Amino acid sequence: MVFTSLPGTRAPVRVWTDPYGIEPQAAQQLRNIGALPWVEGVAVMPDVHFGKGATVGSVIAMRQAVSPAAVGVDIGCGMSAVRTSLTADDLPDDLAPLRAAIEAAIPVGFAKHDDAVDPRRVRGLEQRGWDDFWRRFGTLDKRVAQLETRAQQQLGTLGGGNHFIEVCLEQGGPDAGRVWLMLHSGSRNIGKELAERHIGIARRLPHNADLPDRDLAVFLAGTPEMEAYRRDLWWAQEYARRNRAVMLALLSGVVRDRFPQVGFDEPISCHHNYVAEETYGGVDVLVTRKGVIRAGAGDLGIIPGSMGTGSYIVRGKGNPDAYCSASHGAGRRMSRGQAKRTFSTEDLVRQTAGVECRKDAGVVDEIPGAYKDITEVMAQQEDLVEVVAHLKQVVCVKG
Repeated sequence: MVFTSLPGTRAPVRVWTDPYGIEPQAAQQLRNIGALPWVEGVAVMPDVHFGKGATVGSVIAMRQAVSPAAVGVDIGCGMSAVRTSLTADDLPDDLAPLRAAIEAAIPVGFAKHDDAVDPRRVRGLEQRGWDDFWRRFGTLDKRVAQLETRAQQQLGTLGGGNHFIEVCLEQGGPDAGRVWLMLHSGSRNIGKELAERHIGIARRLPHNADLPDRDLAVFLAGTPEMEAYRRDLWWAQEYARRNRAVMLALLSGVVRDRFPQVGFDEPISCHHNYVAEETYGGVDVLVTRKGVIRAGAGDLGIIPGSMGTGSYIVRGKGNPDAYCSASHGAGRRMSRGQAKRTFSTEDLVRQTAGVECRKDAGVVDEIPGAYKDITEVMAQQEDLVEVVAHLKQVVCVKG
């Protein structure tokens, strides 16, 4: 669809969904963002929904400023995927042992590795830059200094909530039945700790005193607070990228142990909670994508649905009106609490039929019915991305 505009804002707020279908709380957040004096423009994705401070599914371009809440607390959260040489015919009828092996290799929920992962011992893991990366931990906000060991042990772990690991089958086309590996995770506890500390600092700065929402507090260029945030932000984004790389290598190892003949294509990886320095119309801006992937011309990205629907590998079209962006997934249509009140474990079993996954009360809040229809979301952003592959999960590991 071609974007429409949200009325009543100072900066342009361009929307890739029906603006009257946006939940009132989220619409008010978008208006609050569009009123900020530093905002150059906002792009709203079809999976938009209410979030803390800034809506999930929004791109915010600011001049000489950045709002840490517009990034989110899971700094660098994103997706990774790789296509394998396996096909559906190579997989066993009973996929429960494969799911168990994945859960044994990659800690989920609050679990962590007993010791820090040694990249030299993980086949297929990029070896460069690890020593320098961990040395830079000492430059981070001093209030997280005691978390270094925990951060090392959590590297290569999934976490909980909407994070997942999947084994998927490609749908349709000449490669129908090809097996893909996919995962969704971020910067774990260390990213959250850094984000919350900087959000707290921003709230107390005098220039943020009269904002319509305290969670939209910004840092301004040229200030020590901005420099400190950017330093910690870049490190956390790299942590998230390395976290996914470790997990993808461990996941590939699980598959290789069971299918020695397997081959792997080049992995795809993309953040969907992050900051980037970009230029549009000759204007340099700091772009925050919260629940949004970059979709520059030719960029490969990943847009997942829920744990019972499917996902898409996409190629960006580089639409500047959307700040070269696209949705990060289907997007929630109801809160976790509402989902638990609405659905039962019987509903979960029915909606995840054919998927080897948890089907207990602990993941009812992740039931497909709590999410928007991914096919409708994709249809609303045909001018942002083209579909490269449509995937359907057969194994889903949740935290």
